[in-house]
Amino acid sequence: MGWLYQNAIKPLLFRLDAEHAHELAVDALALLGRARPLCAALERIHRLPPALYRPVECLGLKFPNAVGLAAGFDKNGRAWPAAAALGFGHVEIGTVTFHAQPGNPRPRAFRYPAEQAVINRMGFNNAGAAALAARLAKLPGPGRRAIPLGVNLGKSKVTSLDKATEDYVGSFRLLAGHADYIVVNVSSPNTPGLRELQDASWLQQLLGALVGENRARLAAGQPRRPILLKIAPDLSFPQIDAALGVIADLGLDGIIATNTTLARPGALAAANEAGGLSGAPVRRRSTEIVNYISRATSGRLPIIGVGGIMDEAAAAEKLDAGATLVQLYTGLIYRGPFFAAEAARALAERQRR
Repeated sequence: MGWLYQNAIKPLLFRLDAEHAHELAVDALALLGRARPLCAALERIHRLPPALYRPVECLGLKFPNAVGLAAGFDKNGRAWPAAAALGFGHVEIGTVTFHAQPGNPRPRAFRYPAEQAVINRMGFNNAGAAALAARLAKLPGPGRRAIPLGVNLGKSKVTSLDKATEDYVGSFRLLAGHADYIVVNVSSPNTPGLRELQDASWLQQLLGALVGENRARLAAGQPRRPILLKIAPDLSFPQIDAALGVIADLGLDGIIATNTTLARPGALAAANEAGGLSGAPVRRRSTEIVNYISRATSGRLPIIGVGGIMDEAAAAEKLDAGATLVQLYTGLIYRGPFFAAEAARALAERQRR
Protein backbone atom coordinates (compact mmCIF):
# COMPACT_ATOMS: atom_id res chain seq x y z
CA MET A 1 0.00 0.00 0.00
CA GLY A 2 2.90 2.36 0.72
CA TRP A 3 4.25 1.93 -2.80
CA LEU A 4 0.80 2.46 -4.31
CA TYR A 5 0.26 5.66 -2.32
CA GLN A 6 3.68 7.13 -3.11
CA ASN A 7 3.65 6.30 -6.81
CA ALA A 8 -0.01 6.57 -7.82
CA ILE A 9 -2.33 8.15 -5.27
CA LYS A 10 -0.11 10.85 -3.81
CA PRO A 11 0.92 12.36 -7.17
CA LEU A 12 -2.77 12.68 -8.08
CA LEU A 13 -3.71 14.22 -4.74
CA PHE A 14 -0.80 16.67 -4.87
CA ARG A 15 -2.10 18.02 -8.19
CA LEU A 16 -5.17 19.20 -6.32
CA ASP A 17 -5.52 22.16 -4.00
CA ALA A 18 -4.44 20.97 -0.53
CA GLU A 19 -7.84 21.52 1.05
CA HIS A 20 -9.67 19.80 -1.80
CA ALA A 21 -7.41 16.77 -1.39
CA HIS A 22 -8.10 16.81 2.34
CA GLU A 23 -11.85 16.88 1.75
CA LEU A 24 -11.58 13.87 -0.57
CA ALA A 25 -9.61 11.99 2.11
CA VAL A 26 -12.26 12.75 4.75
CA ASP A 27 -15.01 11.63 2.35
CA ALA A 28 -13.15 8.39 1.63
CA LEU A 29 -12.65 7.59 5.31
CA ALA A 30 -16.26 8.47 6.12
CA LEU A 31 -17.28 5.93 3.47
CA LEU A 32 -14.87 3.35 4.88
CA GLY A 33 -16.26 3.94 8.37
CA ARG A 34 -19.71 2.95 7.15
CA ALA A 35 -18.36 -0.32 5.71
CA ARG A 36 -18.21 -2.05 9.07
CA PRO A 37 -17.14 -5.55 7.87
CA LEU A 38 -14.20 -4.02 5.95
CA CYS A 39 -13.29 -1.82 8.91
CA ALA A 40 -13.37 -4.80 11.25
CA ALA A 41 -11.13 -6.81 8.93
CA LEU A 42 -8.59 -3.98 8.69
CA GLU A 43 -8.69 -3.49 12.46
CA ARG A 44 -7.79 -7.17 12.94
CA ILE A 45 -4.93 -6.88 10.46
CA HIS A 46 -3.47 -3.86 12.25
CA ARG A 47 -4.14 -4.98 15.83
CA LEU A 48 -0.83 -5.60 17.57
CA PRO A 49 -0.62 -9.06 19.16
CA PRO A 50 -0.39 -9.12 22.99
CA ALA A 51 2.88 -11.06 22.74
CA LEU A 52 4.39 -8.15 20.84
CA TYR A 53 2.92 -5.13 22.58
CA ARG A 54 1.33 -4.13 25.84
CA PRO A 55 -1.43 -1.49 25.47
CA VAL A 56 -0.73 1.97 26.88
CA GLU A 57 -2.72 2.81 30.01
CA CYS A 58 -3.04 6.56 30.40
CA LEU A 59 -5.69 9.11 31.47
CA GLY A 60 -7.66 6.21 32.93
CA LEU A 61 -8.02 4.82 29.40
CA LYS A 62 -6.49 1.91 27.51
CA PHE A 63 -4.83 2.70 24.16
CA PRO A 64 -4.12 -0.34 21.91
CA ASN A 65 -1.02 1.43 20.61
CA ALA A 66 0.78 4.73 21.16
CA VAL A 67 -0.02 6.41 17.81
CA GLY A 68 -3.02 8.72 17.46
CA LEU A 69 -4.57 10.91 14.79
CA ALA A 70 -4.17 14.57 15.74
CA ALA A 71 -6.96 17.12 15.72
CA GLY A 72 -7.44 19.08 12.53
CA PHE A 73 -8.02 16.20 10.16
CA ASP A 74 -11.60 15.39 11.16
CA LYS A 75 -13.12 18.63 12.44
CA ASN A 76 -16.75 17.54 12.18
CA GLY A 77 -16.41 13.95 13.38
CA ARG A 78 -17.22 12.31 10.05
CA ALA A 79 -14.19 10.09 9.48
CA TRP A 80 -13.11 8.91 12.95
CA PRO A 81 -14.93 5.53 12.89
CA ALA A 82 -12.35 4.40 10.29
CA ALA A 83 -9.29 5.45 12.34
CA ALA A 84 -8.77 2.07 14.01
CA ALA A 85 -8.93 0.41 10.58
CA LEU A 86 -5.92 2.53 9.54
CA GLY A 87 -3.97 1.36 12.59
CA PHE A 88 -4.45 4.31 14.93
CA GLY A 89 -4.55 3.69 18.67
CA HIS A 90 -6.69 6.76 19.35
CA VAL A 91 -8.22 9.64 17.42
CA GLU A 92 -8.87 13.28 18.25
CA ILE A 93 -11.60 15.14 16.41
CA GLY A 94 -12.10 18.89 16.07
CA THR A 95 -11.12 21.56 16.66
CA VAL A 96 -14.79 22.28 17.28
CA THR A 97 -16.20 25.60 18.45
CA PHE A 98 -19.45 26.39 20.25
CA HIS A 99 -20.73 28.40 17.27
CA ALA A 100 -20.58 27.05 13.74
CA GLN A 101 -18.16 29.03 11.59
CA PRO A 102 -16.81 28.91 8.02
CA GLY A 103 -13.18 29.58 8.89
CA ASN A 104 -10.85 31.84 6.97
CA PRO A 105 -11.13 32.59 3.22
CA ARG A 106 -9.72 30.05 0.77
CA PRO A 107 -7.07 29.15 -0.19
CA ARG A 108 -5.94 28.41 3.36
CA ALA A 109 -3.77 25.30 3.21
CA PHE A 110 -0.41 25.02 1.39
CA ARG A 111 2.01 22.11 0.94
CA TYR A 112 5.80 22.42 0.83
CA PRO A 113 6.93 18.96 -0.34
CA ALA A 114 10.68 19.71 -0.36
CA GLU A 115 10.45 20.51 3.35
CA GLN A 116 7.75 17.87 4.11
CA ALA A 117 5.67 20.66 5.58
CA VAL A 118 2.24 22.27 5.45
CA ILE A 119 1.12 25.80 6.31
CA ASN A 120 -2.55 26.24 7.14
CA ARG A 121 -4.77 29.07 8.28
CA MET A 122 -8.05 27.15 8.30
CA GLY A 123 -9.52 29.13 11.21
CA PHE A 124 -11.48 26.37 12.97
CA ASN A 125 -13.94 25.81 10.12
CA ASN A 126 -16.60 23.49 11.59
CA ALA A 127 -20.33 22.96 11.96
CA GLY A 128 -20.37 23.73 15.69
CA ALA A 129 -20.53 21.79 18.95
CA ALA A 130 -24.25 21.03 18.79
CA ALA A 131 -23.96 19.47 15.33
CA LEU A 132 -20.99 17.35 16.43
CA ALA A 133 -22.84 16.23 19.57
CA ALA A 134 -25.81 15.17 17.46
CA ARG A 135 -23.57 13.15 15.15
CA LEU A 136 -21.71 11.45 18.01
CA ALA A 137 -24.99 10.59 19.76
CA LYS A 138 -25.82 8.23 16.88
CA LEU A 139 -22.55 6.27 17.20
CA PRO A 140 -20.98 4.04 19.86
CA GLY A 141 -20.10 6.04 22.96
CA PRO A 142 -17.28 5.90 25.52
CA GLY A 143 -16.34 2.36 26.47
CA ARG A 144 -17.91 0.91 23.33
CA ARG A 145 -15.32 1.97 20.76
CA ALA A 146 -12.31 0.17 19.32
CA ILE A 147 -10.06 3.09 20.32
CA PRO A 148 -10.41 6.17 22.58
CA LEU A 149 -11.92 9.30 21.06
CA GLY A 150 -10.77 12.76 22.11
CA VAL A 151 -12.64 15.98 21.34
CA ASN A 152 -10.60 19.15 20.80
CA LEU A 153 -12.34 22.40 21.81
CA GLY A 154 -11.52 25.90 20.54
CA LYS A 155 -12.91 29.40 20.89
CA SER A 156 -15.49 30.69 18.42
CA LYS A 157 -14.15 33.61 16.39
CA VAL A 158 -17.23 35.72 17.19
CA THR A 159 -16.65 35.29 20.92
CA SER A 160 -14.55 37.95 22.65
CA LEU A 161 -11.74 36.91 24.99
CA ASP A 162 -13.67 38.02 28.06
CA LYS A 163 -16.45 35.59 27.07
CA ALA A 164 -14.09 32.76 26.05
CA THR A 165 -14.68 30.72 29.20
CA GLU A 166 -18.44 30.61 28.58
CA ASP A 167 -17.76 29.56 24.98
CA TYR A 168 -15.56 26.61 25.98
CA VAL A 169 -17.89 25.60 28.82
CA GLY A 170 -20.82 25.55 26.38
CA SER A 171 -18.95 23.16 24.09
CA PHE A 172 -17.82 21.03 27.04
CA ARG A 173 -21.39 20.58 28.27
CA LEU A 174 -22.54 19.47 24.83
CA LEU A 175 -19.65 17.11 24.10
CA ALA A 176 -18.20 15.74 27.34
CA GLY A 177 -20.73 12.91 27.44
CA HIS A 178 -19.57 11.70 24.03
CA ALA A 179 -15.77 12.02 24.51
CA ASP A 180 -13.22 9.77 26.15
CA TYR A 181 -11.11 12.86 26.83
CA ILE A 182 -11.33 16.60 26.18
CA VAL A 183 -8.59 18.89 24.83
CA VAL A 184 -8.54 22.63 25.42
CA ASN A 185 -6.95 24.24 22.36
CA VAL A 186 -5.66 27.73 23.14
CA SER A 187 -2.69 27.50 20.80
CA SER A 188 -3.89 27.72 17.20
CA PRO A 189 -2.38 30.79 15.48
CA ASN A 190 -5.37 31.17 13.16
CA THR A 191 -8.00 32.66 15.47
CA PRO A 192 -7.23 36.28 16.43
CA GLY A 193 -6.27 36.62 20.09
CA LEU A 194 -6.63 32.91 20.87
CA ARG A 195 -3.03 32.42 21.97
CA GLU A 196 -3.48 35.08 24.64
CA LEU A 197 -5.46 32.41 26.52
CA GLN A 198 -2.14 30.60 27.11
CA ASP A 199 -1.23 33.30 29.67
CA ALA A 200 -1.51 31.99 33.22
CA SER A 201 -4.24 34.43 34.28
CA TRP A 202 -6.54 33.45 31.41
CA LEU A 203 -5.70 29.75 31.80
CA GLN A 204 -6.56 29.78 35.49
CA GLN A 205 -10.03 31.12 34.74
CA LEU A 206 -10.71 28.93 31.70
CA LEU A 207 -9.34 25.64 32.97
CA GLY A 208 -10.74 26.25 36.44
CA ALA A 209 -14.23 26.55 34.95
CA LEU A 210 -13.83 23.31 33.00
CA VAL A 211 -12.51 21.47 36.06
CA GLY A 212 -15.60 22.77 37.86
CA GLU A 213 -17.78 21.32 35.10
CA ASN A 214 -16.11 17.96 35.66
CA ARG A 215 -16.94 18.16 39.36
CA ALA A 216 -20.54 18.95 38.47
CA ARG A 217 -20.64 15.86 36.26
CA LEU A 218 -19.47 13.70 39.17
CA ALA A 219 -22.02 15.26 41.49
CA ALA A 220 -24.72 14.40 38.96
CA GLY A 221 -23.56 10.79 38.80
CA GLN A 222 -21.84 11.17 35.42
CA PRO A 223 -18.21 10.19 34.76
CA ARG A 224 -15.61 12.94 34.74
CA ARG A 225 -13.61 13.36 31.55
CA PRO A 226 -9.82 13.74 31.43
CA ILE A 227 -8.94 17.30 30.36
CA LEU A 228 -5.70 18.13 28.54
CA LEU A 229 -4.24 21.47 27.49
CA LYS A 230 -2.71 21.88 24.01
CA ILE A 231 0.12 24.41 23.82
CA ALA A 232 2.08 26.13 21.05
CA PRO A 233 5.72 25.41 20.19
CA ASP A 234 6.34 29.17 20.22
CA LEU A 235 6.03 29.49 24.00
CA SER A 236 9.18 30.30 25.97
CA PHE A 237 10.21 27.95 28.78
CA PRO A 238 9.10 30.47 31.45
CA GLN A 239 5.69 30.63 29.76
CA ILE A 240 5.53 26.83 29.76
CA ASP A 241 6.45 26.85 33.46
CA ALA A 242 3.53 29.20 34.14
CA ALA A 243 1.12 26.93 32.25
CA LEU A 244 2.44 23.89 34.13
CA GLY A 245 1.83 25.74 37.38
CA VAL A 246 -1.83 26.21 36.46
CA ILE A 247 -2.11 22.57 35.40
CA ALA A 248 -0.65 21.41 38.72
CA ASP A 249 -2.81 23.79 40.73
CA LEU A 250 -6.03 22.60 39.08
CA GLY A 251 -5.09 18.93 38.76
CA LEU A 252 -5.45 18.82 35.00
CA ASP A 253 -4.93 15.38 33.48
CA GLY A 254 -2.29 16.03 30.80
CA ILE A 255 -0.79 18.22 28.11
CA ILE A 256 -0.41 18.04 24.33
CA ALA A 257 2.84 19.41 22.95
CA THR A 258 2.65 20.93 20.44
CA ASN A 259 0.41 22.77 17.97
CA THR A 260 1.65 24.40 14.76
CA THR A 261 4.28 27.15 14.79
CA LEU A 262 4.51 30.69 13.46
CA ALA A 263 8.24 30.21 12.90
CA ARG A 264 9.57 29.78 9.36
CA PRO A 265 12.88 27.92 9.68
CA GLY A 266 15.32 27.27 6.83
CA ALA A 267 14.00 27.45 3.29
CA LEU A 268 10.52 28.26 4.62
CA ALA A 269 11.72 31.75 5.49
CA ALA A 270 10.78 32.57 1.89
CA ALA A 271 7.21 31.29 2.31
CA ASN A 272 4.87 34.26 2.31
CA GLU A 273 1.72 32.48 3.48
CA ALA A 274 0.33 33.28 6.93
CA GLY A 275 -0.73 30.46 9.23
CA GLY A 276 0.60 27.63 11.33
CA LEU A 277 3.48 25.49 10.07
CA SER A 278 3.41 21.72 10.63
CA GLY A 279 5.52 18.81 9.48
CA ALA A 280 9.23 18.04 9.56
CA PRO A 281 10.42 21.59 10.43
CA VAL A 282 8.51 21.44 13.75
CA ARG A 283 10.07 18.15 14.87
CA ARG A 284 13.03 19.45 16.85
CA ARG A 285 11.21 22.21 18.74
CA SER A 286 8.24 20.04 19.69
CA THR A 287 10.57 17.32 20.97
CA GLU A 288 12.50 19.90 23.01
CA ILE A 289 9.25 21.00 24.64
CA VAL A 290 8.13 17.43 25.34
CA ASN A 291 11.47 16.76 27.01
CA TYR A 292 11.32 20.02 28.97
CA ILE A 293 7.83 19.25 30.29
CA SER A 294 8.80 15.70 31.18
CA ARG A 295 11.78 16.89 33.19
CA ALA A 296 9.90 19.79 34.78
CA THR A 297 7.15 17.45 36.01
CA SER A 298 9.49 14.52 36.83
CA GLY A 299 7.61 12.43 34.29
CA ARG A 300 4.38 12.54 36.28
CA LEU A 301 2.26 14.53 33.81
CA PRO A 302 0.98 12.54 30.81
CA ILE A 303 2.25 14.11 27.58
CA ILE A 304 0.97 13.55 24.06
CA GLY A 305 3.81 14.45 21.71
CA VAL A 306 2.87 16.03 18.38
CA GLY A 307 4.90 17.75 15.69
CA GLY A 308 7.10 16.59 12.84
CA ILE A 309 6.39 12.86 13.07
CA MET A 310 7.17 11.99 9.48
CA ASP A 311 8.78 8.59 10.09
CA GLU A 312 9.05 5.91 12.74
CA ALA A 313 12.25 7.38 14.20
CA ALA A 314 10.51 10.69 14.90
CA ALA A 315 7.73 8.87 16.76
CA ALA A 316 10.28 7.00 18.87
CA GLU A 317 12.11 10.26 19.55
CA LYS A 318 8.98 11.77 21.14
CA LEU A 319 8.55 8.75 23.41
CA ASP A 320 12.23 8.84 24.38
CA ALA A 321 11.81 12.53 25.24
CA GLY A 322 9.06 11.68 27.73
CA ALA A 323 5.79 11.46 25.79
CA THR A 324 3.33 8.75 26.76
CA LEU A 325 1.50 8.86 23.42
CA VAL A 326 2.13 10.53 20.06
CA GLN A 327 -0.12 11.99 17.39
CA LEU A 328 0.43 12.68 13.70
CA TYR A 329 -1.39 14.40 10.86
CA THR A 330 1.02 15.96 8.34
CA GLY A 331 2.93 12.66 8.24
CA LEU A 332 -0.26 11.04 6.97
CA ILE A 333 -0.27 13.44 4.01
CA TYR A 334 3.29 12.56 3.00
CA ARG A 335 3.44 8.89 4.04
CA GLY A 336 -0.05 7.64 3.25
CA PRO A 337 -3.09 6.20 5.05
CA PHE A 338 -1.31 3.30 6.78
CA PHE A 339 1.59 5.30 8.18
CA ALA A 340 0.08 5.04 11.67
CA ALA A 341 0.00 1.24 11.46
CA GLU A 342 3.63 1.17 10.30
CA ALA A 343 4.73 3.51 13.08
CA ALA A 344 2.79 1.62 15.76
CA ARG A 345 4.33 -1.70 14.74
CA ALA A 346 7.83 -0.21 14.65
CA LEU A 347 7.35 1.22 18.16
CA ALA A 348 6.04 -2.14 19.39
CA GLU A 349 9.02 -4.03 17.96
CA ARG A 350 11.33 -1.44 19.51
CA GLN A 351 9.64 -1.90 22.90
CA ARG A 352 10.01 -5.68 22.62
CA ARG A 353 13.74 -5.38 21.85
